[in-house]
Amino acid sequence: MDSGSEHFSFSGPSHLNNIDWNNAHHRRSVAACLVGGVYVLESDRQARRKGSQCLAPPWWEFFHFKLIHQLVDDDDNSIFGAIFEYNPPPYAYHRTIDRSPRYVIAFRGTLMKRDSVARDLDLDIDVIRNGLHQTTRFAIAIKAVRDVVFAVRGSNVWLTGHSLGAAMAMLAGKTMAKTGYSLEAFLFNPPFVSPPIEIIKDKKVRHGLRFAGTVIKAGLAFAAATNGNNNNSRNGNGYEDSFAAISGWIPCLFVNQKDPICAEYIGYFEHRRKLENIGAGAIARLTSQHSLANLFMSAVGMKGVETSEPLHLLPSANLTVNLNPPPDIMQAHGLYQWWRPDLNLRCSVYKY
Repeated sequence: MDSGSEHFSFSGPSHLNNIDWNNAHHRRSVAACLVGGVYVLESDRQARRKGSQCLAPPWWEFFHFKLIHQLVDDDDNSIFGAIFEYNPPPYAYHRTIDRSPRYVIAFRGTLMKRDSVARDLDLDIDVIRNGLHQTTRFAIAIKAVRDVVFAVRGSNVWLTGHSLGAAMAMLAGKTMAKTGYSLEAFLFNPPFVSPPIEIIKDKKVRHGLRFAGTVIKAGLAFAAATNGNNNNSRNGNGYEDSFAAISGWIPCLFVNQKDPICAEYIGYFEHRRKLENIGAGAIARLTSQHSLANLFMSAVGMKGVETSEPLHLLPSANLTVNLNPPPDIMQAHGLYQWWRPDLNLRCSVYKY
């Protein structure tokens, strides 16, 4: 855990002893703590802590959740996710709990410990090369998500994850949205596979780079669309149809403006809105559903990567930015920040 302690009593938001599910801060904090619980579950396993020695249970039991299933990677036997069921206390039935979850499926990120780090780093590379959907870990994850969603018909099922786990939850959310299930999702520091233009201090330089990127992407995207109309390529109307199909899914993204791994989501959505405001909505919609890398690979005839949708590109999102200046990059990317009570947040909703 990035807070320096896996003990909930030391690092967790123990002040939240009376959850109001209509409060956005409470919902965000609980979702982040459940992800934290998954991190500590794997730490417990590696440290061989048993019974009362385990540090993980308070991370969900404090909020009246029950662990009903652990998700284990077949490759290294590490715990990478968990399914939690909410069991509200008796007094909760006397208040409004419409926004409480019934089940929460949580995924941890990269854990820098001996028995998990090699596999996690391999998956980080899969995220970068846009191949997460082909991994056995995601196959296990999406089966678990489908089983829960189909069992309760999508009623109040949450997805949540941090970093690599946020990418896993995002991919699962996209997959389910295409089948008609728009699950509530809390994605903490999700990776955006692109140069982090957002962390450049000069606003004019940022704007210039994004505008130049838009011009290049627009040209390549038009070429790909034309080629797609001729040979039914996935880079033609396929991307557009898929993008539109999930436009009603609005996941909650939580990013730190100083985190190079996720900060580019800020510029991605803000630049699209600027284009729409100047009457270039068609260009904005076209370029926002393509990555420059995929378009370039398609243009030069490379096969493989360009046939899959860029994971990090989203049509819609509820974007929350932490404006508090972190002491270092590790803190900016950390999970602990998201349940702090003293956050300086900027929230925006972007719809396709």
